Amino acid sequence: MTIAPLDLFALDNHSTEEDRAIAAVVKDYVDTNIKPHVADWFEKGDIPARELARDFGSLGVLGMHLDGYGCAGTSSTAYGLAALELEAGDSGIRSLVSVQGSLAMFAIHEFGTEEHKQAWLPGMARGEIVGCFGLTEADFGSNPSGMLTNAKRDGEDWILNGSKMWITNGSVADVAVVWAQTDDGVRGFIVPTESPGFTANTIHKKMSLRASVTSELVFTDIRLPADAMLPGVKGLRGPLSCLNEARFGIAFGAIGAARDCLETAIDYSVNRVQFDRPIAGYQLTQKKLADMTLELGKGMLLALHLGHLKDTVGITPEQVSLGKLNNAREALKIARECRSILGGNGITLEYPIIRHMNNLESVFTYEGTNEMHTLVIGNALTGIAAFK
Repeated sequence: MTIAPLDLFALDNHSTEEDRAIAAVVKDYVDTNIKPHVADWFEKGDIPARELARDFGSLGVLGMHLDGYGCAGTSSTAYGLAALELEAGDSGIRSLVSVQGSLAMFAIHEFGTEEHKQAWLPGMARGEIVGCFGLTEADFGSNPSGMLTNAKRDGEDWILNGSKMWITNGSVADVAVVWAQTDDGVRGFIVPTESPGFTANTIHKKMSLRASVTSELVFTDIRLPADAMLPGVKGLRGPLSCLNEARFGIAFGAIGAARDCLETAIDYSVNRVQFDRPIAGYQLTQKKLADMTLELGKGMLLALHLGHLKDTVGITPEQVSLGKLNNAREALKIARECRSILGGNGITLEYPIIRHMNNLESVFTYEGTNEMHTLVIGNALTGIAAFK
C-alpha cells in the first residue's frame, strides 16, 4: 500500500470542505484540459490564452477571492489551493490567472472608482476581458521606484510615455494597469490596449514560462482622460500591495509544481527497473523521495498557515515573503532532484519535470527575487534595510 506525499501530513483540518471542493474542480479541469496539451504549448511557445481565460471565467477563478462585480468572493485559502492546482498543470497557466485576478483586477477593485469597477471587473471575472499589469521595466525590477515610465498632465488629460518589460498577458490583453511617475508620485492608470500609441511586443526565445504570453509594453504619447487614473492610492504602496496578493498565490502555486514533479518521480521510480529491481527499491532513491516529501509538506503547511492568517487576522508583507522565498526555493530544489531520478528521461517533455523545473527558475525570480525576499525578512529581524 502506498500513500500520496501530501496525504502523509493529514492536512484536511487546515482548510474547509468548501475550499477543498473548489480545488477539486480546478484540479479536474487542469487534468482534463491542461495537462494533455501543455507540453505541446510549451514546445511551441504559445497558448490559447483568450480561450483559457474564458474557461477560467466559467470556473470562477478569475479574481475569485474578490467580492462583488461578478467575482466569486471565496476565501484566500481557496484561492491559494486553486493556484496550487493550476501550477500543478503549469506555472504559466497559474500566471495567467494570477496576473488577471491578483494584479490587474485587484488593483481596480482596491484603488479604482465605482465606475472603474463596474466598467471592467465583471467582464474580467468572466474572462471576456483580459488584463495585464505594467510595473517592471527593463532596467528597474527590484527597484520599481526608479521607473522611467511617466504620465504628464496636458489640460485635463494625461500623456503616458515609457515601457514595461516581462509583462504576462501583455500581447493578448484588452486593458493594462500601468504604474507611472507623475508630479504627484507614482500613480496607477487604466490603459485600454486599443489606445493609440500602445504597442505590445511578444517576447520569444524564452526557455521558461513558454506556455505563457510574455510581452514588452511600449507607450508613445498615449492620451488618457483624467479619470483613467486610479484615485485610491499614491506611491509604491499601490503596486506593492498588488504584488503581495500575487506572491501569496505563488506560495501555494510553487507547491503544486513540486507536487506534480514528486508524484511523477515516485511513479517513475516504482516502474523503472534497473539491476532487476525497481529503482524505488534502492535506499538512495527512497532517501531522495523522503527528503523531498518532507520539504513539500513543510511548504504546504506554511502556505496553509498563511492562508489561515489572511482569512482571519490578516497577513503582513514580511509573512508573504516567508512563503514566497521558501516555497519557490524548495520547489525548484525538488524539481531538480526529481529530474535526477528520471535520468535521461527527465529532460524530455514526455514527462512534466523539466518543464516545471524551467518554469520554476522564473518563479524563483519574479514577484520579488530570492535575494529581495531574503532581505525583506532580514530587515524585519534587524530593523536595518540592507537593500537601500
